Amino acid sequence: MTNQHPSRRLFLAGLGAVGTTALLSGCVTAGSSSGKSSSGGGAVTLQSNLSAPQAKAAMEDVVAAYAKKGSGKASLNTVAAETFRTQLPTYLTSANPPDVYTWYPGSVADAYAKKDLLLDLGEVWSSPELKGYSKALNTLCTATSGKKVFVPTTYYWWGMFYRKSNFAKWGVQEPKSWDEFLDLCDKLKSKGIAPIGLGAGGNTAWVASAWFDYLDIRINGAVYHRELLAGKHRFDDPEVRKVFDRWAEVLPYVDPNGTAVAFQDATTSLLNGRSGMMLIGTFFADAAPKNALDDIDFFRFPIIDSKVPLAEEAPTDGYFASARTGRRDEVVDLMRYLATAEAQEIYIKGSSGTVLPTNPDAKDAGTPLVQKGRQHIEEAAEITQFFNRDSSDALQPTADTALTKFIAKPKSIGSILTDWQRDAEKIWNA
Repeated sequence: MTNQHPSRRLFLAGLGAVGTTALLSGCVTAGSSSGKSSSGGGAVTLQSNLSAPQAKAAMEDVVAAYAKKGSGKASLNTVAAETFRTQLPTYLTSANPPDVYTWYPGSVADAYAKKDLLLDLGEVWSSPELKGYSKALNTLCTATSGKKVFVPTTYYWWGMFYRKSNFAKWGVQEPKSWDEFLDLCDKLKSKGIAPIGLGAGGNTAWVASAWFDYLDIRINGAVYHRELLAGKHRFDDPEVRKVFDRWAEVLPYVDPNGTAVAFQDATTSLLNGRSGMMLIGTFFADAAPKNALDDIDFFRFPIIDSKVPLAEEAPTDGYFASARTGRRDEVVDLMRYLATAEAQEIYIKGSSGTVLPTNPDAKDAGTPLVQKGRQHIEEAAEITQFFNRDSSDALQPTADTALTKFIAKPKSIGSILTDWQRDAEKIWNA
């Protein structure tokens, strides 16, 4: 493991200027319910969606290390990621909810905070463990009321991932432009290889949103993209149509099973050489064999318009807590620990190590892949999170429907975008 590059602080500081205000619009936190109890005793229940083998093991390591400190204990309950996603509203609104949850800041946390379901974590943020956290992260986790609702612990990046040994075997290289990208797809297809894996089947249709995100930020820019997801533009605007015109150029190269298999199966195909590359986040590596990690590489989603400021997707992860917890003091103690460099390094060491810590004193895995990923993020002029993180979980199903329809019937894009705008308006106007 190696120390974070000093310029990572600049990246984190830059987050404050690249959309955190939009992410936090309308964000409020729990009122009187957030401080209803001081301590109910017992272990804090920690509900985790980190169910990939390495991530789950890493979380178990963190919980065990916390118990050894002697100030408290946590009971880890790991739930399959897609089940967790759909059950989260039920968890938070139940009569006896879990205390702490893995999730992320931004619009989704805001939606739960509006309903007074999240604990005020101001006491955690005033503690020494978070003293060195960047202003941007502080802002990202702060409600418009001035209260904190989230503790961030890691962030990661999206890119076009591939196996170095496969590219070498096939005699191909990373593309630097959109035209080179299409040429690469041609070469792979001519060799009988599905050039692009997708993995938007099963319960992971949301993976297709990465293609929409990246094409939009490459063509129209990150500012337009965030405004679109906030309802300030229309999905049937000409600017959005340009996104799908470009996407149509690569559809012939997408694995025909792209909307039939989940991303986990698609990444297996990638690792096995049945597909050439895949637009995915580094989380996929937590389900990859450890001995394959050194062979994994990525390249930047191709530039389409050099005049558009460079943007990348770099989502932040961490924890929020239930406002209904009966173990407030214990929750605060656990959250303080999760914010420490020690806890984040334990997680990184136990997982695939492809995430970056938010604590400025924490060390990352130091691998060539991570060093390249950190530079990839730091070179970006703008940072986006991901479709639902920049909009809402409620808007995500409208994207899932529209994008899978487009992949199946690209010539119907006009009616698809009309329907998408109609469905989005129902969410924005609710």
